[in-house]
Amino acid sequence: MKSFFCVALLGLICLSSAWAQTPDTGFKINARIRGLKDTTVVLAHWYYVPNQYIPKDTARTDSEGRLTFEGKTKLPEGLYIVVMPNQRITDFVITNEQNFSFETDTANFVTNMKITGSKENEAFYGYRQHMNKFSEEVQVIETQKKIRNDAVSSALFDKQRGDVNKRAQEYRKEFLKTHDGLFTTKIFKASSDPDVPEAPKAKNGRPDSLWTFNYYKAHYWDDFDLADSRFLRTPILQPKLDRYVKELTVQTSDSLIKEAEMLVGRTKGNSDMQQYMIYYITSQYERPKILGTDEVFLHMAEKYYLTGIMPLSDSAAKARVAEKVNTLKPLLVGKPFPVPTISDTLQRPINFMGIKTTYTVVFLYAPHCGHCREAIPKLKKFTDANRLKDRDVTMVAIPVEDSLDDWKKFIREFKIQYWTNGYDPTYRTDYRHKYDVFTTPVVYVLDKDKKIIARNLPAEQVEDFLGFHKRQQAAKKTASSSVAEPKKGK
Repeated sequence: MKSFFCVALLGLICLSSAWAQTPDTGFKINARIRGLKDTTVVLAHWYYVPNQYIPKDTARTDSEGRLTFEGKTKLPEGLYIVVMPNQRITDFVITNEQNFSFETDTANFVTNMKITGSKENEAFYGYRQHMNKFSEEVQVIETQKKIRNDAVSSALFDKQRGDVNKRAQEYRKEFLKTHDGLFTTKIFKASSDPDVPEAPKAKNGRPDSLWTFNYYKAHYWDDFDLADSRFLRTPILQPKLDRYVKELTVQTSDSLIKEAEMLVGRTKGNSDMQQYMIYYITSQYERPKILGTDEVFLHMAEKYYLTGIMPLSDSAAKARVAEKVNTLKPLLVGKPFPVPTISDTLQRPINFMGIKTTYTVVFLYAPHCGHCREAIPKLKKFTDANRLKDRDVTMVAIPVEDSLDDWKKFIREFKIQYWTNGYDPTYRTDYRHKYDVFTTPVVYVLDKDKKIIARNLPAEQVEDFLGFHKRQQAAKKTASSSVAEPKKGK
């Protein structure tokens, strides 16, 4: 299934490059990089995340470091890099100005950079050069502080460093105001965290950390234009999304779906950004790392993929997504586990609903599967201990393939005769679609009513999960019983 969404993303990459093109007047970038000679240099744009890029042109330097990137079709706009030997890189902003030149040297790309014919890159490197000077001032102060570390000197150096930081902030503020409208300015704004004002005091007299968090999250996207598709060709977008979705959002389906809709909405109908946003969220929760968040995938698949808002490669791919949705819907956390039709080794029917322990762990496996054979000892160690102590867990092991003889041999080999070992001798159960068994093993954890409380749980996490769930249930029971009774009147 992952491949369906990768195909959609690849289509998005191609389409976004085409849609971003202005009339075919081409591009021409002349350059001289002193210290570099007789070698091949690559012009590429960033690809959503750091350390990934897509080459768009190559050029060969002469003996004096001169080269020319040139093409008949305009480049899709975004943040580009020039990649040199040993993966040394330097950045450039490519917008509608695609006929310019630059000169620098390998000693220091940024400090020695000179741009001609591009307001974007003049601003881009002017800002970086100024910020580098402030950084160098701070480094000098820090060096002096290490040499003269008495209290008076330290206080003086701290003041000097504060003054430099203040000048840097004032420069940044003025730069962003003066260069409003440039993509360069958007990049610098989008790369920064929101400025959080001083928090009000909590009841304990200390700054209210919850207020600080809520303010930070509420203003997280203030300076990021999610309707600007040029950000697809920068390394800024996905790390920013990762932090917001995975760290700042409560990992429950309701919260995630709410934030997903907000993010898609902020693309304001920009096809490229909207499709990337839909792809990103769907791909994160197709096989979620957080238990109980499968519903996010179902929401995105039904609302965007199955309606055609997010295109897939063909009708067959769409049908497979629909099939995936239909498989997962009955298997969400909180749903009753589909009762398996299984028999024991003597071909006697097993009354699955008659299992009376607090928990039931269902282990769907294949006797010859290497991962299954690695998982069994971990589960057996836990069930051996539980058998001697709590006796509140029943392990139900069901093979999804291989013969009756293979199954019986597996039971004897791993000494799991005391488990509830079931088999479908009629071979009529479609485990792939009924239980979402596309790879083995698959582990489900059920409560006493045979409702799903965890799915796709790694075997080594079963014990920890059950311990957590028991503590959680005990805490709920304690909280419920400690509710104060109404006071009787006198």
